[in-house]
Amino acid sequence: MLIVMKMGASDEEVRGVLARLKEANLEGHLSPGEERVVIGAVGVIIDPDIRAQMSRMSGVEDVIAISRPYKLTGREFQEADTVIEVGGVKIGDGHMVVMAGPCSIENEDHMVSTAKAVKASGAQILRGGAFKPRTSPYAFRGLGEEGLQHLATAREETGLPVITEVMDSRDVELVARYADILQIGTRNMQNFMLLDEVGMAHKPVMLKRGLSATIDEWLLAAEYIMAKGNRDVILCERGIRTYETATRNTLDLSAIPVVKRLSHLPIISDPAHGTGHWYLVEPMARASMAVGADGLMIEVHPNPDHALSDGGQSLTLENFDSMMRSLEKIGEAVGNPLAPQPQLVTAD
Repeated sequence: MLIVMKMGASDEEVRGVLARLKEANLEGHLSPGEERVVIGAVGVIIDPDIRAQMSRMSGVEDVIAISRPYKLTGREFQEADTVIEVGGVKIGDGHMVVMAGPCSIENEDHMVSTAKAVKASGAQILRGGAFKPRTSPYAFRGLGEEGLQHLATAREETGLPVITEVMDSRDVELVARYADILQIGTRNMQNFMLLDEVGMAHKPVMLKRGLSATIDEWLLAAEYIMAKGNRDVILCERGIRTYETATRNTLDLSAIPVVKRLSHLPIISDPAHGTGHWYLVEPMARASMAVGADGLMIEVHPNPDHALSDGGQSLTLENFDSMMRSLEKIGEAVGNPLAPQPQLVTAD
């Protein structure tokens, strides 16, 4: 349920409501607005009598039952869009953010040179995988902490904030030590112990949609993260598994405007995993920008034919640069321009 406080309600009145919720074994989540505070109350069971009690408390204007299964991720809890700032880059403020880099971190020179190239083309965030979930246990599964160190070096060289995947709840602290954004991959969308753990981390989290997940299931997975106190959640549409075999997955572009209607969280698109073919990445990136995505995740490799993972869906440095020039024009035309890049801060 939502508890809407009166305009000008005092801090003491807000604390009183939170204390009463705690007594009822409910968690209160504040959503401060420009004019008034809204408190989202979540728990396993909400007694109808509690709603009546809350409505009589000092400073309370209204108590509203939330009809949807997800509470904190929905527009009912927070009408204004969530804007997440990381390393000087804002995600969700009406500008398209591009996260680019290799699927897998292969060595330091490879990571740094690719980082410099994608920055020169206009990317705002650097991506790279140190831990790789692979269908086959015999495929390259990442460099682990060594890869994270290479990613951190690339950040120092370019000033780009970095995003990388965490696969295991035991690795959250390690990955958070190096990364600016923690990525939860599609196979882990409903790994609830991992969601709880990143929910307690003090880093933004990007949650990819599961292979066959409905939008409600996806938003409920995000709810796990937010219920643990982490409000900085980014959603990523990366294609769902359908009967189609011409593409790796089916990129559900309709999910972007649907999610933006249902949720205040920013949503980005991953056209590489969504299609599986490098030549489809640019047209689907353009389409994602046109339907209002807050960002893109793009796989880029200097030599995709020799990439240790996902070479077939990776853009070359030249193709990525060409795509970025195209997105500049599309963004201005559809009112979703590319975000400015963070500034590299150098020591005096």
